Amino acid sequence: MTTAIEVEGVSKRFRSHSEPARTLKDRLLTLGRSTVDTFDALTDVSFSVGVGETFGILGHNGSGKSTLLKCIAGTLTPTDGAVRVRGRLSALLELGAGFHPDLTGRENVYLNGSILGFSRARIDEIFDDIVAFSGLGTFIESQVKYYSSGMYARLGFAVAVNLDPDVLLIDEVLAVGDEAFQAKCVDRITQFQRDGRTMCLVTHSPDMVRSLCDRAMVLDGGRIRYIGDVNEAVTAYRHALAGIGATDDANPGQPVIDARLDRNAIAIVDSWVEQRHPGTTTHRPGDKVVIHARFRAPIGHTVRVRLMLAGQDGAPLVNVTGSDITGNDVGPTQEMNAVRFVIEDFPFTDGQYLVSLALDSPDGSVTYDRQDDHLSFDVHSNAPVLSRVVMRFGFESTLGASTPVG
Repeated sequence: MTTAIEVEGVSKRFRSHSEPARTLKDRLLTLGRSTVDTFDALTDVSFSVGVGETFGILGHNGSGKSTLLKCIAGTLTPTDGAVRVRGRLSALLELGAGFHPDLTGRENVYLNGSILGFSRARIDEIFDDIVAFSGLGTFIESQVKYYSSGMYARLGFAVAVNLDPDVLLIDEVLAVGDEAFQAKCVDRITQFQRDGRTMCLVTHSPDMVRSLCDRAMVLDGGRIRYIGDVNEAVTAYRHALAGIGATDDANPGQPVIDARLDRNAIAIVDSWVEQRHPGTTTHRPGDKVVIHARFRAPIGHTVRVRLMLAGQDGAPLVNVTGSDITGNDVGPTQEMNAVRFVIEDFPFTDGQYLVSLALDSPDGSVTYDRQDDHLSFDVHSNAPVLSRVVMRFGFESTLGASTPVG
């Protein structure tokens, strides 16, 4: 695969003075006494993105995502390492980046285009498309310092995607703006994918990574925690948010695991949803739902088995472990082990439900194996759906009964 973006051993260190000098007098008085602190925003980051690939970058706030994108865009110079980009690059790095607050939207469109090397004639050709995509209408003639955050995002994205880039960098812009604008952005991204464009997308949305990206990377403390499959990346991202499996300084970028166990020695072998009605996996509200799993493990260990249940839209509904239910984890294990989760009275109404399973260490610090959305089952009631949850109410009528007064 031809490479569009190459990042090799990139590190970025920032310096800050403990007592920043405000005047020349301050500088002279504190000469030799002011201490300089350093902060490593990125440490030895290496990866590549193929032509036509959509690559997601996940990470908590302060993990180095935006710094990395700025290094790729060329607005920051790495302290160490190198970045190579092939093709015309367009970047939307942060809200209002590249906009001058005292210029109108129209003037900022031409300013951004000229910075990216476009002639005025070319910008004239696409200007109406930019305004139409942004939906700003007559506000395009107003100074951008009066724009709301959503208007900033709409104009910035409209400029970035209409300048016909080969490589597009997007930093969290899809988290801003109304639902209609976000849908328009997603439509344009999918069109870019069909056209074979390369995209690098920074986001806090696991669902967006799963739906849009071919591969994903998780940054944690400026280091790569995981890179590869999008579902595994989402798991690593959620562990980073929860502080699970902290980065091992002796082996940068790799989660800390229990050295006594081989991660591959504990694995889910099989799982299924028990049929409640002959010949179908469809359930009815109020049915008993039984989920089975078999897993292998070294003899004599203890394992925590976790069940996650989500709606078809990915919204989490249930996250429970065997110890939550019985007060105990599974152990001591045998070579092959079987468990089942039983929901006695399924409370949710019509829809498809996604089942994920995980095998964790007893303290929850390590996930040995995980199957995301590996199983599913449908619920159908043959009745009008009036709510998401089945709730059983008592009801009494007192019509015609006399009510004492006074």
